Amino acid sequence: MNKLLKAALAATVLAAAMPAMAEVVVVVNPKAAEATMSKDQVAQFFLGKSSSMTPIDQPEDAPIRAEFYKKVTDKEASQAKALWSKLVFTGKATMPKEVANSAAVKAAVAANPKAIGYMEKSAVDATVKVVHTAP
Repeated sequence: MNKLLKAALAATVLAAAMPAMAEVVVVVNPKAAEATMSKDQVAQFFLGKSSSMTPIDQPEDAPIRAEFYKKVTDKEASQAKALWSKLVFTGKATMPKEVANSAAVKAAVAANPKAIGYMEKSAVDATVKVVHTAP
């Protein structure tokens, strides 16, 4: 095999092994009044600056969590956690509820008209309403 063919084969194998990042959407209960939200509005809930909606988070080690915080809040997930820790310590807020995956986010949001969460767009169905798509 020549070097060029080997390099092309290696690149193909590497690309196939890397997980494709799913499109991240922010969802609310279908009964919620909000039809759309800006990136800044969503960030307010996930950074503890507004308590009118209850944020639903995914596990700390979930790639979607890191992607969501980077794209929507312009912060690393660890920075957001530090902000929340400070708010909890001072008694100004309680940590967002953490659920196992996008299916659990969908179930939690569907069950609570005040909940807001994020998940893969491919997991959306009629039980939730998309109000923001992360760029």
